[in-house]
Amino acid sequence: MSERADFILDDGQDRRTLRFTGALTLARIGDLPARLDALDPLPDRIDLSGVERMDTIGAWLVHRLAQHEAEVTGADPDQAHLLEQVSAADKPLKIRPDTRPPFLRVMDEIGAATLQAGRTLIGLIGFFGLTVITGWRLIREPRRFRFNAIVRQFEVVGVEALAIIGLMSFLIGIVIAQQGAVQLRQFGAEVFAINLIGRITLRELGVLMTAIMVAGRSGSAFAAQIGSMRLAEEVDAMRTIGVSPMEALVLPRVIAGTVLMPLLGFYASIVAMIGGGIFCWLSLDIPPVTFVQRIREVVPMTDLWVGLIKAPVFGVIIAMSGCFQGMQVKGNAEEVGLRTTAAVVQAIFLVIVLDAVFAVFFSSIGWI
Repeated sequence: MSERADFILDDGQDRRTLRFTGALTLARIGDLPARLDALDPLPDRIDLSGVERMDTIGAWLVHRLAQHEAEVTGADPDQAHLLEQVSAADKPLKIRPDTRPPFLRVMDEIGAATLQAGRTLIGLIGFFGLTVITGWRLIREPRRFRFNAIVRQFEVVGVEALAIIGLMSFLIGIVIAQQGAVQLRQFGAEVFAINLIGRITLRELGVLMTAIMVAGRSGSAFAAQIGSMRLAEEVDAMRTIGVSPMEALVLPRVIAGTVLMPLLGFYASIVAMIGGGIFCWLSLDIPPVTFVQRIREVVPMTDLWVGLIKAPVFGVIIAMSGCFQGMQVKGNAEEVGLRTTAAVVQAIFLVIVLDAVFAVFFSSIGWI
């Protein structure tokens, strides 16, 4: 067993030397710190040649003495390395961070957010390319097609969402009819509320509100599910056994979102018009037959095509945003929540931006 830590003072003619002996460890250090504190004057040189063992506590004692311009000699390579590590860690900690001008802080946050948005956009574009490559591979090798996984996602994205989307669309149709009737009543033109209901639901709100609802419901679910699998290392396990996560996890969700968004958007538009028609019947005394006839007269077929063209694009964006953010999860469970939130925000933002782009495009080709 190592000897207890001790020291010997050697008062030379020109310098005072302190020679440590024994083990400079927590278990064998005893009252050595108190005895060292009582030294006066402090040594000019510290000799470690007699030290059998040294841990971090012993290295800290030596470092504290060496701060007073004392020379350390006799340390073996391991002891010297430990002393270097302790010396490097001996830095003052700030209780409060340095104050920065508000303008610089705001600009720093804006710059960081811009860089993060750029990196996310580049990553999303790369993820889209990988999805296209995976889809082309499945087209060339149909035996790899996972039919059961796609059917399950059809149920999750479509069938289970019918109730909430239907209720939301029904209420939106009533709100559009009520607000339109209130404004048009000033001009004695309540009947034109039918025009408003038909055109705005088929062309814009039916698909747009459905996309927002699917992003909040299914997009977040995609990110949370894949993110949880990443934390549990299930995605890495799939790669290990030769299963492509893109084929098994991402592509079924992207296909489900792409195929079902036009159907859900059309369903939402019809339900919204039903809600508006019921309001017109009960509040404006416009019978259902007149309402349907008026819809057929004032709503052009191009409005339906506009909604059906936008819907699959929105579905791709929502599904890819959810899967992409889920694949970025790493570290801890908190990351799942952050990435899920990012998936919803990213999907809704891109849907609204693309909706504006579509509006300009269809207006330029005369579909207004």
